[in-house]
Amino acid sequence: MAVGQTPMQPGLLSSTVGFCEGRLAPNSIYAVLHRECRALFPDEMFADLFAADGRRSVPPMIVAVVMVLQRLEGLSDREAVDRFAFDVRWKYAAGGLDFDHPGFVHTVLVDMRARLAASDRPDRIFERTVEVAGQAGLVGRRRVLDSAPIYDAVATQDTITLIRSAIRALLRAADHVLRAGLRAVISSGDDYTSTGKPVIDWSDAAEREALVDSRAKDGYALLAVLEGRKLEREVAEAAWLLATVLGQDLDRDQEDGVFRIARKVARDRIISTVDPQARHGHKTVRRSFDGYKGHLAEDPDSEIITAAVVSAGNVGDAEPAAELLADVLASPAEGGRAEVYGDAAYGTGPLLARLAEAGIRAMVKVQPASAAGGRFTKDAFTIDLDAGQVTCPNQVTAAIRPRNDGGGAACFGAACAACPLAAGCTTAKDGRRITISPYEEHLARGRADGADPAWLATYRATRPKVERKIAHLMRRRHGGRRARMRGRAKIDADFSLLAAAVNLARLAVLGIASATGGSWTMVTA
Repeated sequence: MAVGQTPMQPGLLSSTVGFCEGRLAPNSIYAVLHRECRALFPDEMFADLFAADGRRSVPPMIVAVVMVLQRLEGLSDREAVDRFAFDVRWKYAAGGLDFDHPGFVHTVLVDMRARLAASDRPDRIFERTVEVAGQAGLVGRRRVLDSAPIYDAVATQDTITLIRSAIRALLRAADHVLRAGLRAVISSGDDYTSTGKPVIDWSDAAEREALVDSRAKDGYALLAVLEGRKLEREVAEAAWLLATVLGQDLDRDQEDGVFRIARKVARDRIISTVDPQARHGHKTVRRSFDGYKGHLAEDPDSEIITAAVVSAGNVGDAEPAAELLADVLASPAEGGRAEVYGDAAYGTGPLLARLAEAGIRAMVKVQPASAAGGRFTKDAFTIDLDAGQVTCPNQVTAAIRPRNDGGGAACFGAACAACPLAAGCTTAKDGRRITISPYEEHLARGRADGADPAWLATYRATRPKVERKIAHLMRRRHGGRRARMRGRAKIDADFSLLAAAVNLARLAVLGIASATGGSWTMVTA
């Protein structure tokens, strides 16, 4: 399929321009797309996604406009193409098309997403909005980081459902010869064709235990058949999923050989075989969710999103920070000193050290030191890293014993036994122990900065702006807070497109306009 060309000359009497002009605010996203869609998303921008010849596609510029408006309004593919067919604002936004401009089927959107995903630049629509904002002087050297849960689009499964679903997937992936060999070793009597749970008395602990044991033994028997074989990719993936599900939730009793549900939660536990990349996550200690996290970096002055990425729900907020800050980390000295703002979730030693190494000012909160029972915290001790020693509130000094990871520990031992301050310091029989992080210098500096009123005033005036931006992204339940699809790669692309749509809405408010030579500028009223 060859790339289609957007019509350049709308009809004199049938164009949507005359109807929409004056009825839509000049700073609405429809108006800015109408004025600038050909400069923002020219058909040539997507030429690499199509063949050199063949049947013409729906013009990519039109599809890009529809995709942006779809994400902004939280619509399904079918709803989006229906809106394009009958909402004159959408045709106006796509360059002022005629009222009777033909629509297209929803699979065009599916096809465009697939083409983008397989390309070298899958996030080019979002990248284009950041590029335009940068050329207009809207992207500076300050960044604010934050994240928000994205609830998965599947149901969380219990252990029995996970095991049966994984076995069913393996049987489905195998060819008829291998499937017959696998079914021959199933001893539970379960045919694994239905999605419903086996009928047992769920109030009977012995029946529940027997069910878990029998299905686990079926799973391990199937894996034993596959051991040492060269497997097709789909079969190998299904076998890996089954092995992971069996290993994460079950323990085998060494005496009776019975498989039982483990009294623990695996660190990276798969919660659904329908979406194996979804994870349990915690936004706070008391607030949990299932699915993914959407991370973003924002310029707090223009409120333009400069980077967006999706991770599994159990990934710490600070882990994707380097990816979010790639632009300022790559050129930290250009255009003045950069600043990075973040809450305490970003106050980790590795991130603070990375920012310090790049010469970037860390406006990041660090968790204050704490101690049980209101005793002396770590901050009550004087830590001298150069001298390699720690001095306690009673002015007793202990040497820091280094560890291989660059950290260490200072143990006060017997000195605590006769210390008059011991009751307010420790109850350990071996005395107080102060652990030194490999990043102690950066963490201590962060805690000290957080106690400075001037630092706090700047932080409080800047960081909350990202909360409003997250509200813009998550305002719609489906497609914002809840994922519309499965798998991290697809959700990441969808989140990137949502960020592009929010950026364009912001650029419309700011008054973006294309200038000669392909550059961009701001138009003031």
